[in-house]
Amino acid sequence: MRWSEIPRDAKAYMLYHTIIAPQLIVWILLPLYMMYSGYSVLEVGAFFTAVNIIAIPLTYLLGRAFNRWDIKKGLMVIDALDGIAYVLYGFAKGAIAPVMFFAGRTVEKLSTVLYPLYRAYEQIIYPEDRYEEIFAWHLRLPEISRLVTFPILGYLFGYVWSSAEHYRLAFIAFGLLSLFTIAYIWLFLPSVGKEKRLTPEGFTFRVGEFKLLLAFEALLTLAWSLAPELVLINYVVFVLHKTVFEVTLIACASSLASIIGTYASERVPKGKGFQAIGLGMFLNAVYALVMALSPPFWLALLVYAIGDFGNTFWFPFYRSWQFSLIPKERASEFHAAISSYNRLIALVTPFIAGALASVHATLPYAASLVLFLLAGVLFVRGEAFRKAKVRNSPR
Repeated sequence: MRWSEIPRDAKAYMLYHTIIAPQLIVWILLPLYMMYSGYSVLEVGAFFTAVNIIAIPLTYLLGRAFNRWDIKKGLMVIDALDGIAYVLYGFAKGAIAPVMFFAGRTVEKLSTVLYPLYRAYEQIIYPEDRYEEIFAWHLRLPEISRLVTFPILGYLFGYVWSSAEHYRLAFIAFGLLSLFTIAYIWLFLPSVGKEKRLTPEGFTFRVGEFKLLLAFEALLTLAWSLAPELVLINYVVFVLHKTVFEVTLIACASSLASIIGTYASERVPKGKGFQAIGLGMFLNAVYALVMALSPPFWLALLVYAIGDFGNTFWFPFYRSWQFSLIPKERASEFHAAISSYNRLIALVTPFIAGALASVHATLPYAASLVLFLLAGVLFVRGEAFRKAKVRNSPR
C-alpha cells in the first residue's frame, strides 16, 4: 500500500504517533532514575504493581462510556494526563520523592486506562478492507521516528546529561511537550462520534473464535509483561555495566528490525495471515530463549531485534483478525474490556518480574519462553479449530 493511497485522516493519526514516539524514552528513564535513586529492581517492580490495581475497573467503565462520546476527546485526555505525570516525576526529589513517584505513576496509569481508545479509533478511521496493509504504515512511521531520535537522546542522557537532576528536568520538558500534541489532536484529527460507528451488514459475532482470541491475549500478555523494560534495563545497566545509551541502542536495533518487519508483512499472500502469526511467535520464543541464557550485549541487541521483527511481522494480521470479531458501534467498549482482562491477568507481573530478576537477572525471560511456547501450541490447535468453523459455516 502506497502512502498516497492512505486516507488523509489516517495519515494525520499516524503522524501523531510519529511525533510522540521520542517521548517514550521516559519509559526507560523512569525505572532507571528510580534505581539510581536507591530503589532495588524488586522494589520498582512492586511499586508498578501497586498502581496497576485501580486501573482494571476504570478501563472498562470509561471504554463503555466512549461508545457514546467522541473518541478524539479521549485522546486529548491521554496526552494531558501523561504530561501531568511526567511533570510530577520531575519533582520527585528528596523526602517527597516517593509521594511524587506514586502520584505521577497513578496519573500515568489513569492515562493508560484510556489506551483502548487508540484501538477503537483505529478500527473506525482505518479502511476495514485494508487493515493488514495500513497497519504496516501504522507501525513503520513511529519506529522510524524512534530510530532517528533514540540514539541522540540515549547518548545525551547516558553521557552528557546523566545526573539525577538532568533526568528530572527531562521529565518536566517531556511533560510540557504534551501541550503541543494536544493542540495537534484538536486541529488535525477527525472527531469520531457515535454516528460514525456503523457495523457492516452481515456481521456475525463469533463466540468460539472470540474465546480463542482471549486465550491468545492471556498468554501473550503474560509472556511480555514478565519481561518488561525494567528487566532489560536492570540487566544491561547493572549486570553488563552499560549505560542508558546502550539501552537505547537496543531500542534502535529493535526499531530497525520492526521497520523491516513492516515491509516483510506486506509480502505475505492474502489468506496466509495465521501462518504469519505462527512464524512471528516462533521468533518471539527464540528471543526469550537467548535472553534467558544471559547473553553478552551484542547478542542481546541482536535477539531483541529478532523478537521485534517477529512482533511487527505478525501484528497487522493479528489486529485485523481482532477487528473482524468486534462490532464497530461497541468498539471502545470491547477494546476496553479486552484491556481490563489483560490488566487483570498482568496485575502482579511487575512484582513477579522484579522478584525473578532479583534471583537471576535473566530469569524473567525463561518464564516468557514457556508462555510463548504455550501460545504456539494453542495457536496450532486454534488454527485447526478456526478452519473447521469456516468449512462448516453456512455462509
